[in-house]
Amino acid sequence: MTDDGAVRRVEAGPATYWTPGSQILWRYRENAGDHVHIARPVTVVRDDKELLAVWLAPGTECVKPVLTDGTPVHVEPLESRYTKPRTVQRDRWFGTGVLKLARPGEPWSVWLFWEPGWRFKNWYVNLEQPLVRWAHGVDSEDHFLDISVHPDRSWHWRDEDEFAQAQRDGLMDAGTAERVRAAGGAAVDVIRAWGSPFADGWQHWRPDPSWAVPSLPEDWDRTPVHMSS
Repeated sequence: MTDDGAVRRVEAGPATYWTPGSQILWRYRENAGDHVHIARPVTVVRDDKELLAVWLAPGTECVKPVLTDGTPVHVEPLESRYTKPRTVQRDRWFGTGVLKLARPGEPWSVWLFWEPGWRFKNWYVNLEQPLVRWAHGVDSEDHFLDISVHPDRSWHWRDEDEFAQAQRDGLMDAGTAERVRAAGGAAVDVIRAWGSPFADGWQHWRPDPSWAVPSLPEDWDRTPVHMSS
């Protein structure tokens, strides 16, 4: 993790932005508490008042939630997925890398996926709390509901069953669920209008070959997340 030299002060205002090539953490707190349960070291592609873009490289060591018996979360039946005790474990990001794009204050981020050989697969709209910046990265809370967007501009909702189950299990109250649905509707409006970032050509982007795969710091869970629901 880069400490000194990872950020630069922008003369036009008080905002501090990371320079391209900086290594930061992209984290999510658990939905029923204040602890971080997802941590992914990423490399900054762009960071300014309009956009944060980061690259999650293949093979990156990450932290992910699992059930206390080691069962992967996605394998557990939906009815008990969010009620059984959990812990976290270190793992590697397998497959191709992911480019993540987030605009300040927006309640979603857009992820780009590729097949092997850099054949573009799809955009993925991850509905979440707007990113909160801290000294060594950004934090959010996932809101379960997502949207897949394909190269032909077609789209469909994803994880509606998880979104509903999270509400049944008390991980999301009615007011938050309503705000998430509204955010999803706003994202769909952007998709239908083919606005940013879908029209910006990010699918043609490639990482700098000189970038090293970031390491997961031992204190990946430092600086607890504080954000309102």
